[in-house]
Amino acid sequence: MLKPLLLLLVLCSLGAVGYAKVMARLAPGTPPAAAAPTEQADLITVSKADRQMHLLRDGKVIRTYRISMGSNWDRGHKYAEGDERTPEGSYVIDWRNPRSMAHLSLHISYPSPEDRQTAERAGPDPGGNIMIHGLPNGWGALGPVHHLIDWTDGCIAVTNAEMREIWSLVPNGTPIEIEGL
Repeated sequence: MLKPLLLLLVLCSLGAVGYAKVMARLAPGTPPAAAAPTEQADLITVSKADRQMHLLRDGKVIRTYRISMGSNWDRGHKYAEGDERTPEGSYVIDWRNPRSMAHLSLHISYPSPEDRQTAERAGPDPGGNIMIHGLPNGWGALGPVHHLIDWTDGCIAVTNAEMREIWSLVPNGTPIEIEGL
């Protein structure tokens, strides 16, 4: 009885991994158009402690999102590739990827020159490719529960619908402040 259950579990796990790998290559449709400049955010703040991301314009919050982060988000600032920590500090949204493995993505300018210097002194590669993104392609149905666990490798994740909104409201060059605990 235990062997068939174990076999079923292994097959289901392999199926889920295979599904995720195939879907990661299939980027969904066209990204939304940019919102009018008067509606766009001029600052993003992330409170790791509150597990929230805020879009601001002229010092006023215009949107708030519940987020998932790296699984080691609460262990401080990201310092090495693979540490599954979400960076802390001041960065900028410097480019976007409409065909990412997750539903749309905005790149955060980590590592900064200071992050690189710290990593060089300590030895590890600081990593990079830290994004704000939606759910992995093909897994959008998990949107209502994705924030219950921290599942990214250090990125900031929101639902696909939220990511479409963020994509339209956040132009390249927008500063992002990520606050630790």
